[in-house]
Amino acid sequence: MKDADPRVLLGAFIRAHRERLPLPAKAMGRRRTPGWRREELAEATGVGVTWITWLEQGRDVSASPAALARLADALLLNPAERASLFDLAGRRDPVAPADVQMDLPDHVLALPGLVQVPAYLLDHLWTARAWNAAAATLFTGWLDAEHDRNLLRFVFLAPEAKTLIDDWDERAQRLVAEFRADFSRRPRDVAMQALIDELSSNSALFTKLWRAQTVLHREGGERGFRVGEAVRRYQQTTLLVASQTECKLVCLAPLA
Repeated sequence: MKDADPRVLLGAFIRAHRERLPLPAKAMGRRRTPGWRREELAEATGVGVTWITWLEQGRDVSASPAALARLADALLLNPAERASLFDLAGRRDPVAPADVQMDLPDHVLALPGLVQVPAYLLDHLWTARAWNAAAATLFTGWLDAEHDRNLLRFVFLAPEAKTLIDDWDERAQRLVAEFRADFSRRPRDVAMQALIDELSSNSALFTKLWRAQTVLHREGGERGFRVGEAVRRYQQTTLLVASQTECKLVCLAPLA
């Protein structure tokens, strides 16, 4: 479908937001068409009118991140709209994202307690910020008693992890690839880089896996954990918190 072409969608997006802009003061009372003209948007963005025209027409035009950033400012886009502009253009926003809010609201921290199966809440550093009693019972060496709550530190630095996690080698590889996907969205995050540096200094395996540059989306699936002599199996589901997009609620439903 033509309408599914990102270039067409980008063009429609730009035109719609151009036409929503308030009329320039010099045009008040003497213009019938809504919003700004292409010439006015081009001037405010610092580009040629042809560039704006071809973008709106869905042509294959090169749009640099810097030019898109100026376009987003000229169009007065809110953060969600700005993200959509860069997503449709297939570019990364050069403006560093705002610092992650480390203090999570009580209603978010309460989420694991609303779930009967083992559940825990990870922040953007993959540190557990909240968990329920079932999770504390299952994840000995991590969520029980007093331990470091970071999932990556537990998996790569805690000896208990290799005993607890069935197919530990495979899970370790996947966790690094999934964390790289998160890091790629926040490459300027100082805390994330510090965690990567720490793990690289203390785990040869983490260093090897990180340098492999493998990237995977976080997915659910069957997970196994050794409890005593038995291996308990669970179906893992990861949910993103809409109001705190950097947080993940991980739930483990027991399998028969």
